[in-house]
Amino acid sequence: MSDPGAPEVVTVDDVAAAHDRIADVTHRTPLDTSTTFAEMSGAASVGLKLENMQRTGSFKIRGAYNTMAQLPDDVKERGVVASSAGNHAQGVALAGDLLDVDTTIVVPEVTPAAKIEATRGYGAEVIVEGDIYERSYEYALDLAEEEELEFVHPFNDEGVIAGQGTVARELLDQYPELDTVLVSIGGGGLISGIATVLKEHDPSIRVVGVQPEGAYHAKPSLEHDEIRELPEIDTVAEGIADTRLLEKTFAVVRERVDDVVSVSDSEMSVALTLLAERAKTVVETAGAAPVAALLSGAVDVDDEHVAAVVSGGNVNLTEHGELARAGLMELGRYADVDVAVADWPTGVGRVTEAVESRGAELDVLERTRRTAADDPNRTPLRLGIEGSGPDHLRSVVDALDALDGVTVTSQTLD
Repeated sequence: MSDPGAPEVVTVDDVAAAHDRIADVTHRTPLDTSTTFAEMSGAASVGLKLENMQRTGSFKIRGAYNTMAQLPDDVKERGVVASSAGNHAQGVALAGDLLDVDTTIVVPEVTPAAKIEATRGYGAEVIVEGDIYERSYEYALDLAEEEELEFVHPFNDEGVIAGQGTVARELLDQYPELDTVLVSIGGGGLISGIATVLKEHDPSIRVVGVQPEGAYHAKPSLEHDEIRELPEIDTVAEGIADTRLLEKTFAVVRERVDDVVSVSDSEMSVALTLLAERAKTVVETAGAAPVAALLSGAVDVDDEHVAAVVSGGNVNLTEHGELARAGLMELGRYADVDVAVADWPTGVGRVTEAVESRGAELDVLERTRRTAADDPNRTPLRLGIEGSGPDHLRSVVDALDALDGVTVTSQTLD
């Protein structure tokens, strides 16, 4: 598939220059080893490259600053515009603040409110336009032309790719025994920069991209040796909800990336949950995708030293809580249980005691609206119960159903 005569989009020298350029601006993010994830995946070791602890909460400041720092003075004076689902927005906004460049950011409607407010906090003007990223991208390009602003692309840009490649320079220092690295792919800027560095250092290091099932465009593009665009996106991981690679990232990915795999939204929810519980780190779904691939078996990492790049941690806390709950349900550690209770409200005490006496956590207890199908002499309740596993939760449900005056009408364990 490769063209040996094609010029390189980005070189390791470009990444080295970017490293020097951004050294005083970005953090050297930690590599956290996880014995738990190694045991769960069969890997010899697992290192989490925590870009969620980067300035602005993601790796994006690396590429944004590297690109904007190199703009001519007259371009800086006019200002820049960018399109983003949130993380690139914050990277461009902070770079603009540091470089004294006016920034306008166009974000799609699915962008979490936390990302929008953080972007405004760095001084950017934020415009919400488009139901998906591609519509925001088109609007931003039109705005750049109309107002003579420089468009800072989130991934299809040599400076951006080189900046993102600085992640790999740090990774090699922190994890020299590295065999495989797992990297989320949206438009491909991060994996392009990382693969450029790693393959130059050691061609045997395996670079694997990870995408949501509902935004799985990179593998079909590689298989057909041409960019394939998805007609629509369906994933909770808005940070990597792109419809396609573009010419620069496609050129790098097909030359330097070994494989691309997909993960489901449910698998990312499980990874997000376990990262919070076991690694004590809060991540967004896009950042959890590599860990989802590791834990779901999407990639064979048996006895390998594996790095998962946790690319971002900008979350809406309410949504993060809901996704963590969904992850617990996938793990069989959380159940919604509907019961009908006699003797309201005294019957509630029996329900509470039955759950807590069996070592489970009663997360939710709410009275629900009675329907025509409900017994008029019973009060319907919805319970959210957290336990150690499916068997534990089934024992709690059985105990509830055995109580006098309590009937379990439905539950989500089966």
